[in-house]
Amino acid sequence: MTTASPSPSITIIGAGPAGLFAAEILSARGCRVQVFDRMPTVGRKLLMAGRSGLNLTHSEPLGRFLKRYGNAQDWLEPAIRAFPPEALRQWAEGLGQPCFTGSSGRVFPKAMKASPLLRAWLERLAQQGVTIQTRHRFVSWEGSDPVFDTPDGRISVQADATLLTMGGASWSRLGSDGLWADLLPDDTAPFAPANCGFLPDWPADFAARHDGSVLHSVGLSFGGLSFDEHQSRGDLTITARGFEGSALYALSAALRDAIRRDGQAVLTLDLRPTLSNEEVLKRLLAQRERESQSNRLRKALALDAPSQELLRLATPKNATPLQLAQTLKALPLPLVGMDALDRAISTAGGVQREVVDTRFMLTSRPGVFVAGEMLDWEAPTGGYLLQGCFSTAHAAANGVLGWLESSNSAIA
Repeated sequence: MTTASPSPSITIIGAGPAGLFAAEILSARGCRVQVFDRMPTVGRKLLMAGRSGLNLTHSEPLGRFLKRYGNAQDWLEPAIRAFPPEALRQWAEGLGQPCFTGSSGRVFPKAMKASPLLRAWLERLAQQGVTIQTRHRFVSWEGSDPVFDTPDGRISVQADATLLTMGGASWSRLGSDGLWADLLPDDTAPFAPANCGFLPDWPADFAARHDGSVLHSVGLSFGGLSFDEHQSRGDLTITARGFEGSALYALSAALRDAIRRDGQAVLTLDLRPTLSNEEVLKRLLAQRERESQSNRLRKALALDAPSQELLRLATPKNATPLQLAQTLKALPLPLVGMDALDRAISTAGGVQREVVDTRFMLTSRPGVFVAGEMLDWEAPTGGYLLQGCFSTAHAAANGVLGWLESSNSAIA
C-alpha cells in the first residue's frame, strides 16, 4: 500500500495458524486487520498439536517435500516455493523459538510446545494493531459482507477484502467443524477423513483384547506398489476401533479411495521388516519342533501376542515354518472402513481448486480469499500440514494485497 492511500480494512475469519499468519503479513503491510473466531480462545488446534511436540515442517529436499501433497502438488507448489520450509523455520526463530531437526527430518521448536510460540505471536500481532474477536460465528453473507452471531447479537462486518481460514472438518471441539461449507455450497467438495485410523476386518473381540497394544516398527505397503507414497514403516497402535499410527496415516488417501471404490483395501504388513525372508525362515527352523508355535514365534522373532494372533488368523491351522515366514513378511490385513471424520487429524475436501484463482480468491466472490485446511488438499503428518497452512496463507495474503492494488488502480 502507498502512504497516500487510506489503510484498507481486512476481515479474517478463523484464528488458527493460517488466519493468524495472514493477519501478520497484512498488518505489517499497513492494513487494518480484524480476526474473528467462533471459539473463546485462538489457536486451539495448534496448541493440541503441540502437546506431543509441535512439528512445524520437514527438512527433506524440497522436490521430495512437494510430492507429499499428492494430487494437489501442482496447485500448492507455487505457494510452498514462495514460502518454503526454511522460511517457516526462520519465522519461528524470529519469534524467539529456536528450532531443531529430529532424526526423522521433522523440524520442531526446541521448546517442543506450541504455547510459547503462540504467546510471542499474539504479542507481535497486537503490536501491529491486529484486533481479534472471539465467540463470533460466521453464519451468513449480507451481500459481500460476512455476518456473525456474537454474544451481543448478530452483526455484519464491512471490509475491503475478506480472508476465510476456518479449517477443515475434524476435531470440531477445537474449532474446525466444517459447517462453513453450507455457506459456500457450490464451491466445496464433500469432506473425507485424512490421516485417520482404519477399521480392519478382524474378529469382534480382537481390538477389545489388545486395545492399547503397539506393533512396533512394522512395514506397511498397499497395492503392491514400490514407490514410497504407498510404502511406510513405523508403529501401529491397536485401539478399540481399529488401527492408528503415523505410518498408516501416510497411506490414508490411497486406502480411503480404495475402500470407497471397492468396499475394502488390503493392507500388507511386514512384521519384521529388518529381516529377510530367508533369515526369518532360518530362525524358525532353528527352534525345537516340540516347542509350541507361540513359543517358536516368541523365541525366534520376539513376536508379541497381537502379532502372533494376526499371523494365526492369516495362516492355516498347522502352518509350516515356510508358510509362517512368508506370511509374517507379507501379512494381508483387509481394511473395511475409516474412523469417524471428526477423529481424523486432518480432512480432505473443502474449497475446490477450480473455484479459486491463482491468488486463492473465490471466482464467485471477488474480494473473498481462502487459505489453509479449508482448501481441498491433504498431506501426511510430518510437518506437511502446518507448512501447507502457512504457505497458502502467505499466498492468499499477498493475493489480497495484489487484488487491492489492482482494484485501486482500476478505480483511479
